[in-house]
Amino acid sequence: MADQVHDSLLREIDDELRHEKYAKLWKKYGNYVIAFAVLLVVGVAGYQGWRSWDLKTRTEQSDRFLAALDLRADGDLEAARKALADLAGDAGKGYATLARFQEAAVLESLGDREGAIAAYGTLSRDGSVPESFRQMAIVLGALLELDTADPAQLTDRLAPLTAAGNPWRFTALEITALLAVRASNVEKAREIFTQLSGDAQTPQGIRSRASEMLAILG
Repeated sequence: MADQVHDSLLREIDDELRHEKYAKLWKKYGNYVIAFAVLLVVGVAGYQGWRSWDLKTRTEQSDRFLAALDLRADGDLEAARKALADLAGDAGKGYATLARFQEAAVLESLGDREGAIAAYGTLSRDGSVPESFRQMAIVLGALLELDTADPAQLTDRLAPLTAAGNPWRFTALEITALLAVRASNVEKAREIFTQLSGDAQTPQGIRSRASEMLAILG
Protein backbone atom coordinates (compact mmCIF):
# COMPACT_ATOMS: atom_id res chain seq x y z
CA MET A 1 0.00 0.00 0.00
CA ALA A 2 2.76 2.36 1.00
CA ASP A 3 4.49 1.63 -2.28
CA GLN A 4 1.34 2.48 -4.20
CA VAL A 5 0.93 5.76 -2.33
CA HIS A 6 4.59 6.52 -2.95
CA ASP A 7 4.28 5.83 -6.65
CA SER A 8 1.09 7.87 -6.91
CA LEU A 9 2.70 10.79 -5.13
CA LEU A 10 5.72 10.63 -7.40
CA ARG A 11 3.47 10.69 -10.48
CA GLU A 12 1.58 13.71 -9.12
CA ILE A 13 4.84 15.51 -8.42
CA ASP A 14 6.17 14.58 -11.86
CA ASP A 15 2.99 15.78 -13.53
CA GLU A 16 3.13 19.01 -11.57
CA LEU A 17 6.74 19.59 -12.53
CA ARG A 18 5.96 18.90 -16.18
CA HIS A 19 3.01 21.26 -16.05
CA GLU A 20 5.15 23.94 -14.44
CA LYS A 21 7.89 23.33 -17.02
CA TYR A 22 5.46 23.62 -19.95
CA ALA A 23 3.92 26.72 -18.40
CA LYS A 24 7.34 28.34 -18.19
CA LEU A 25 8.15 27.30 -21.74
CA TRP A 26 4.86 28.67 -23.04
CA LYS A 27 5.37 31.90 -21.12
CA LYS A 28 8.80 32.23 -22.67
CA TYR A 29 8.09 31.06 -26.22
CA GLY A 30 4.31 31.20 -26.59
CA ASN A 31 4.31 34.49 -28.46
CA TYR A 32 6.74 33.06 -30.99
CA VAL A 33 4.57 30.00 -31.51
CA ILE A 34 1.50 32.18 -32.06
CA ALA A 35 3.42 34.46 -34.42
CA PHE A 36 4.69 31.47 -36.40
CA ALA A 37 1.18 30.04 -36.65
CA VAL A 38 -0.17 33.39 -37.85
CA LEU A 39 2.62 33.73 -40.41
CA LEU A 40 1.96 30.20 -41.62
CA VAL A 41 -1.74 30.90 -42.13
CA VAL A 42 -1.02 34.25 -43.79
CA GLY A 43 1.67 32.63 -45.96
CA VAL A 44 -0.64 29.88 -47.17
CA ALA A 45 -3.43 32.36 -47.82
CA GLY A 46 -0.99 34.68 -49.60
CA TYR A 47 0.34 31.88 -51.77
CA GLN A 48 -3.16 30.78 -52.73
CA GLY A 49 -4.03 34.39 -53.49
CA TRP A 50 -0.90 34.79 -55.61
CA ARG A 51 -1.72 31.59 -57.54
CA SER A 52 -5.21 32.87 -58.24
CA TRP A 53 -3.87 36.26 -59.36
CA ASP A 54 -1.14 34.65 -61.49
CA LEU A 55 -3.63 32.34 -63.23
CA LYS A 56 -6.01 35.23 -63.87
CA THR A 57 -3.20 37.41 -65.22
CA ARG A 58 -1.86 34.71 -67.55
CA THR A 59 -5.38 33.96 -68.79
CA GLU A 60 -5.96 37.63 -69.57
CA GLN A 61 -2.63 37.87 -71.38
CA SER A 62 -3.42 34.74 -73.37
CA ASP A 63 -6.79 36.19 -74.38
CA ARG A 64 -5.15 39.46 -75.47
CA PHE A 65 -2.51 37.60 -77.47
CA LEU A 66 -5.09 35.46 -79.28
CA ALA A 67 -7.24 38.52 -79.94
CA ALA A 68 -4.24 40.24 -81.57
CA LEU A 69 -3.64 37.17 -83.74
CA ASP A 70 -7.30 37.24 -84.77
CA LEU A 71 -6.91 40.87 -85.82
CA ARG A 72 -3.90 39.92 -87.92
CA ALA A 73 -5.77 37.00 -89.49
CA ASP A 74 -8.67 39.32 -90.31
CA GLY A 75 -6.30 41.69 -92.08
CA ASP A 76 -6.49 44.53 -89.54
CA LEU A 77 -2.72 44.72 -89.36
CA GLU A 78 -2.36 48.14 -87.74
CA ALA A 79 -4.77 47.24 -84.94
CA ALA A 80 -2.92 43.92 -84.49
CA ARG A 81 0.43 45.73 -84.33
CA LYS A 82 -0.85 48.15 -81.69
CA ALA A 83 -2.40 45.34 -79.61
CA LEU A 84 0.84 43.37 -79.75
CA ALA A 85 2.93 46.42 -78.86
CA ASP A 86 0.71 47.09 -75.85
CA LEU A 87 0.97 43.45 -74.76
CA ALA A 88 4.75 43.47 -75.16
CA GLY A 89 4.88 46.53 -72.92
CA ASP A 90 2.94 45.25 -69.92
CA ALA A 91 2.73 41.44 -70.11
CA GLY A 92 4.88 38.89 -68.33
CA LYS A 93 8.12 37.80 -69.96
CA GLY A 94 6.61 34.85 -71.87
CA TYR A 95 3.75 36.62 -73.58
CA ALA A 96 5.80 39.80 -73.97
CA THR A 97 8.41 37.86 -75.97
CA LEU A 98 5.78 36.18 -78.15
CA ALA A 99 4.11 39.53 -78.75
CA ARG A 100 7.41 41.11 -79.81
CA PHE A 101 8.01 38.36 -82.39
CA GLN A 102 4.49 38.70 -83.74
CA GLU A 103 4.78 42.48 -83.86
CA ALA A 104 7.95 42.16 -85.97
CA ALA A 105 6.10 39.83 -88.35
CA VAL A 106 3.20 42.27 -88.60
CA LEU A 107 5.64 45.11 -89.36
CA GLU A 108 6.92 43.05 -92.28
CA SER A 109 3.36 42.44 -93.47
CA LEU A 110 2.74 46.19 -93.29
CA GLY A 111 5.71 46.73 -95.59
CA ASP A 112 7.98 48.11 -92.88
CA ARG A 113 10.87 45.76 -93.58
CA GLU A 114 13.41 47.98 -91.83
CA GLY A 115 11.21 48.16 -88.76
CA ALA A 116 10.88 44.38 -88.70
CA ILE A 117 14.64 43.91 -89.12
CA ALA A 118 15.26 46.35 -86.25
CA ALA A 119 12.72 44.53 -84.07
CA TYR A 120 14.40 41.17 -84.68
CA GLY A 121 17.79 42.75 -84.02
CA THR A 122 16.61 44.09 -80.67
CA LEU A 123 15.24 40.68 -79.72
CA SER A 124 18.51 38.96 -80.69
CA ARG A 125 20.48 41.26 -78.36
CA ASP A 126 18.08 41.18 -75.40
CA GLY A 127 19.64 39.13 -72.61
CA SER A 128 16.26 38.66 -70.92
CA VAL A 129 15.03 36.64 -73.91
CA PRO A 130 15.87 32.89 -73.86
CA GLU A 131 18.86 32.04 -76.03
CA SER A 132 16.94 29.82 -78.45
CA PHE A 133 14.54 32.72 -79.11
CA ARG A 134 17.42 35.15 -79.56
CA GLN A 135 18.87 32.80 -82.15
CA MET A 136 15.50 32.53 -83.86
CA ALA A 137 15.43 36.32 -84.07
CA ILE A 138 18.83 36.22 -85.81
CA VAL A 139 17.50 33.72 -88.36
CA LEU A 140 14.29 35.66 -89.03
CA GLY A 141 16.19 38.90 -89.35
CA ALA A 142 18.70 37.28 -91.69
CA LEU A 143 15.91 36.06 -93.96
CA LEU A 144 14.68 39.65 -94.30
CA GLU A 145 18.21 40.92 -94.96
CA LEU A 146 19.16 38.13 -97.36
CA ASP A 147 18.96 40.32 -100.46
CA THR A 148 20.27 43.56 -98.97
CA ALA A 149 22.81 43.02 -96.19
CA ASP A 150 26.53 42.55 -96.73
CA PRO A 151 26.94 38.77 -97.32
CA ALA A 152 30.15 38.53 -95.28
CA GLN A 153 28.69 40.32 -92.26
CA LEU A 154 25.49 38.32 -92.33
CA THR A 155 27.46 35.08 -92.73
CA ASP A 156 29.52 35.97 -89.64
CA ARG A 157 26.33 36.67 -87.68
CA LEU A 158 24.93 33.26 -88.60
CA ALA A 159 28.17 31.32 -88.05
CA PRO A 160 27.54 30.40 -84.36
CA LEU A 161 24.16 28.95 -85.33
CA THR A 162 25.69 26.53 -87.85
CA ALA A 163 27.45 24.53 -85.13
CA ALA A 164 26.47 20.88 -84.69
CA GLY A 165 23.59 20.45 -82.28
CA ASN A 166 22.24 23.97 -82.68
CA PRO A 167 18.46 23.86 -83.26
CA TRP A 168 18.78 26.44 -86.06
CA ARG A 169 21.77 24.77 -87.70
CA PHE A 170 20.15 23.66 -90.94
CA THR A 171 18.28 26.89 -91.59
CA ALA A 172 21.42 28.90 -90.82
CA LEU A 173 23.42 26.73 -93.23
CA GLU A 174 20.83 27.18 -95.98
CA ILE A 175 20.91 30.97 -95.58
CA THR A 176 24.71 30.88 -95.51
CA ALA A 177 24.74 28.96 -98.79
CA LEU A 178 22.37 31.48 -100.37
CA LEU A 179 24.63 34.29 -99.18
CA ALA A 180 27.56 32.49 -100.83
CA VAL A 181 25.58 32.48 -104.09
CA ARG A 182 25.02 36.23 -103.70
CA ALA A 183 28.75 36.69 -103.16
CA SER A 184 29.44 34.62 -106.31
CA ASN A 185 31.19 31.98 -104.19
CA VAL A 186 29.60 29.07 -106.04
CA GLU A 187 32.08 26.53 -104.72
CA LYS A 188 31.17 27.28 -101.11
CA ALA A 189 27.47 27.32 -101.92
CA ARG A 190 27.70 23.96 -103.68
CA GLU A 191 29.62 22.49 -100.73
CA ILE A 192 26.95 23.55 -98.22
CA PHE A 193 24.03 22.48 -100.40
CA THR A 194 25.69 19.09 -100.94
CA GLN A 195 26.09 18.73 -97.19
CA LEU A 196 22.44 19.63 -96.58
CA SER A 197 21.07 17.36 -99.29
CA GLY A 198 23.10 14.39 -98.07
CA ASP A 199 22.43 14.71 -94.35
CA ALA A 200 19.57 12.50 -93.21
CA GLN A 201 18.94 14.84 -90.28
CA THR A 202 18.27 17.81 -92.55
CA PRO A 203 14.55 18.71 -92.56
CA GLN A 204 12.84 17.51 -95.71
CA GLY A 205 11.99 20.97 -97.00
CA ILE A 206 15.58 22.18 -96.71
CA ARG A 207 16.89 18.97 -98.31
CA SER A 208 14.58 19.43 -101.28
CA ARG A 209 15.60 23.05 -101.78
CA ALA A 210 19.28 22.14 -101.43
CA SER A 211 18.92 19.50 -104.15
CA GLU A 212 17.17 22.03 -106.40
CA MET A 213 19.94 24.58 -105.84
CA LEU A 214 22.59 21.97 -106.69
CA ALA A 215 20.78 21.28 -109.96
CA ILE A 216 20.70 25.01 -110.72
CA LEU A 217 24.35 25.55 -109.81
CA GLY A 218 25.41 22.55 -111.93
